[in-house]
Amino acid sequence: MHALILVDIQNDFLPTGALPVPEGDGVVPVANALLPAFDLVVATQDWHPAAHGSFAANHPGRVPGEMIELAGLPQMLWPVHCVQETPGAAFAPGLDTTRITHVVRKGTDAGIDSYSGFFDNGQRQATGLKALLRAHGVTAVYLLGLATDYCVKFTALDARRLGFGTYLIVDGCRGVDLHHGDVARALADLQAQGVTLLNSADVLAGVSAGE
Repeated sequence: MHALILVDIQNDFLPTGALPVPEGDGVVPVANALLPAFDLVVATQDWHPAAHGSFAANHPGRVPGEMIELAGLPQMLWPVHCVQETPGAAFAPGLDTTRITHVVRKGTDAGIDSYSGFFDNGQRQATGLKALLRAHGVTAVYLLGLATDYCVKFTALDARRLGFGTYLIVDGCRGVDLHHGDVARALADLQAQGVTLLNSADVLAGVSAGE
């Protein structure tokens, strides 16, 4: 069985959000077009407590974009975003959430960030996504969402490392590109680790999605 994973398609990552991904709203129609092709659709959702350690606002004198150490790991500081139970954490308007069969929340521990939909950044706690996929007999995953060079990348890398066939739907992703070339480097890294890059048209044409 194959599953579609929608990564963090949330209000705060849209162009008008607190942590805008350029053209982030462009992933919504791609996601909607692909939803009917999959029986199992999982959406990941950044779900931070207000006191999250990755927020620059929680470190006096610090600003977004600075690096600190959090939980013994290098940590980029971000604007406050996707706080639990706020509109910014909700799924993007227009996304057909009726076809989402499961939601996996991440970033819930204030002491460590979670880019991947599978684990926190230290690989210390699992989100339950791996167990969910295994329980449904999933052998391959198709990913799209926000942002290519952060949460999409690390979710895809973990999927591949855990033994899932992993396909990244490139036209269904948008990146932050905080440093010019970050998105291109992310895609190259994914390919080097065995992730297959393809476009939504390939999936809609029947490339493995229905198997």
